[in-house]
Amino acid sequence: MTARTRILTGHRPTGPRHIGHLVGTLQTWAALQDTRECFFLVADLHVLTTSETAARIRENTIEMVLDWLAAGIDPARATLILQSAIPEHAVLGLLLGMLTPVSRLERVPTYKEQIQALGLNPSLGLLTYPVLQTADILLYRAEAVPVGEDQLPHLELAREVARRFNTTYGTLFPEPQPVLSRMPRLPGTDNRTMHTSYGNTIYLRDTAAETERKVMQMYTDPSRIHATDPGHVDGNPVFTYLDLFHPEAALVADLKTRYAAGKVGDVEVKRILAAALNHYLAPLRERRAELTARRYEVLDILYSGTERARPIARATLEDVYAAIGLTDSRALNPAAHPAAAQGLFC
Repeated sequence: MTARTRILTGHRPTGPRHIGHLVGTLQTWAALQDTRECFFLVADLHVLTTSETAARIRENTIEMVLDWLAAGIDPARATLILQSAIPEHAVLGLLLGMLTPVSRLERVPTYKEQIQALGLNPSLGLLTYPVLQTADILLYRAEAVPVGEDQLPHLELAREVARRFNTTYGTLFPEPQPVLSRMPRLPGTDNRTMHTSYGNTIYLRDTAAETERKVMQMYTDPSRIHATDPGHVDGNPVFTYLDLFHPEAALVADLKTRYAAGKVGDVEVKRILAAALNHYLAPLRERRAELTARRYEVLDILYSGTERARPIARATLEDVYAAIGLTDSRALNPAAHPAAAQGLFC
């Protein structure tokens, strides 16, 4: 039997997931579980780059994993890992940082974008974020990483670091290949990038009433004053959402024609979208409600997955130590591991 390709991907637990996460990543992850060996990482160490408190990270972790499970992530077919529970992530990140020029990290597009967008005073952790991300991938020797186009610069850095390690110390790591999402990034309700800090998200945990309220407040065509004015469909997030979430393409096409001709108003179009979106999300919400009633089972799921991942992480770090020429933990107990200790303590 041919071994399945191992993939690793994950999210930072910054809060509950929204519909952008659903169509952008979670549906892709769920589909990959049948054909790939999937490792899904709760990247809680990465959250510290934006100064979240520990208590908030813990609660956000539970909320995020509830959304993962409701969206179809299956602990029986994938390994869910809590990053901070496996110290090898941080150790490998430190070692790979020795191979990564600061000037290279400063050229990562998202570094300056985050500073400007969030008004951050950048920490060392924010600068080296892509190195820790590289360690997350290489620690499990993942062969592929599901990414959107905006994440390709991070993956290219991971490939560069893997090559540099292999050239310097001997081949150990595969160069991870991208598995590109076919879904374009979903805009927020205000037509900006969907982001929690902008208040323009529709969360998977939102009720039907909350979803309808948010849809009715959506940005449409600012140049359209009256319902009888011809409207623009292109760049209008209401129609972007209808294309994704309404099951009847012919009805959506008719709405576009009528909207462009000034024969249907924004209120009617938004009501149609709200009904379609709530119908689309209903099964997921039902699963999430069932899971929420047993919410602390999330901790058991994370514990089990993390324990499955731990030996893999430990073995990789031991191989890294051996390649570099560092002393690993086996050599500190020569009685138990005489071969590992031979020649070290003369």
